[in-house]
Amino acid sequence: MGVRDADARRMLYVTHRSALIEYAAFLLGTREGAEDLVQEAFIRLDPAEATQVAAPRAYLFRIVRNLAFNLRRRRRLEKEHAAEDLSSGWAAPQPIETPEQRLLMAERLRRLARILDAMPRETRAIVEMYRFEGRTLEQIGQALGLSVATVHRRLRSAMADITEGLGADP
Repeated sequence: MGVRDADARRMLYVTHRSALIEYAAFLLGTREGAEDLVQEAFIRLDPAEATQVAAPRAYLFRIVRNLAFNLRRRRRLEKEHAAEDLSSGWAAPQPIETPEQRLLMAERLRRLARILDAMPRETRAIVEMYRFEGRTLEQIGQALGLSVATVHRRLRSAMADITEGLGADP
């Protein structure tokens, strides 16, 4: 990289930085990562290209656009994988390694069954539809003829009862 190439790249950076940051902020929906994204674009810009490209400004905007789309795609995928991990983890069977752990798990399941049996029929149905069938509050409300607020209130109360009941000593 010659001095001339480095100077050309530095001039591009100084000249177009603020416009590129605004563009990146628009694409990302936030200004927080826009500056980092623009800096990454300039790092990726080959100094030789800075002097050889016919429209270096347009080329920089294309680099920023591609980086922003890649970042948004990566964030979406990470979010989807995190949601999958969280949603499937609580209901998945847990490995039981010792007889003591089997006994404790069996007792915990018996307590859960007693707690669910003690609930009013409609409240139990709400818990089962939400936790075991994966239905939304809106879907449960439609199925039972209740408002979303009522379903939410009953579900929250039932989950508090379950948490309290399972937290008690056997």
